Amino acid sequence: MTAKLAMVNVTKRFERQGQTVVAIEGLDLHIDAGEFVTIVGPSGCGKTTLLRIAAGLDLPSRGEIILDGAPAGGPGPDRGMVFQRFALFPHLTVWKNIEFGLKIKKVAEANRTKIIARYLDLLGLKDFANAYPRELSGGMQQRVAIARALVVEPEILLMDEPFASLDAQIRISMQAMLLELVRLTQITTMFVTHSVEEAIYLADKVVVLSQRPAKVVRVISIRRDVHWKCLKVPEAEVTPDFVELKKEVWSLIRH
Repeated sequence: MTAKLAMVNVTKRFERQGQTVVAIEGLDLHIDAGEFVTIVGPSGCGKTTLLRIAAGLDLPSRGEIILDGAPAGGPGPDRGMVFQRFALFPHLTVWKNIEFGLKIKKVAEANRTKIIARYLDLLGLKDFANAYPRELSGGMQQRVAIARALVVEPEILLMDEPFASLDAQIRISMQAMLLELVRLTQITTMFVTHSVEEAIYLADKVVVLSQRPAKVVRVISIRRDVHWKCLKVPEAEVTPDFVELKKEVWSLIRH
């Protein structure tokens, strides 16, 4: 079966102060349609760089990014990106922020209204359609950012530590919301995080990267029907199976 997204022999080099820095070297990664894949690794190993390459925002120095068996090319509506810092337009309302990509795609106004209303409902934003980003909490702003990425119906959702700046309680609720949303839409998701607990809880597959230059150390598969997936993170992470997975991932990151 052809992978939804394949990164083949990807290498990324940067020039800094006259020296060449190799961030990623010879990396291979395959993500199947509908999978939720989390990316973890040592700090500074190139997780965000890898995500930006997958999004088409950065070009690899060598290697290929393949989407549905064809070269992925530059950024486009086939890949939706959610950043850590929300990246909302401060002068636009929630509705207008979400509508932005639909206008670029030249979706008819009647259809835009239906699509936006659906995602406002799915993400609990119905009562905030006319609010501005400055009037929202961090968690609510990130919901708007996720809605804006999803309304254009991308084939892949790429998320760069989207919950890192949120407090613990909001982060837990956002994790549960995201899992439900992904299950409803069946969207293929690539999610970068520093949190091993978050990576395990959300993922169908946890991809562990090495220190720079990054390569894939191991891919750990997790069944969606595992019993602790029905629990919230604080309860899930104390179950024996979760604890063992956490030890395994941390061991791989350390070594």
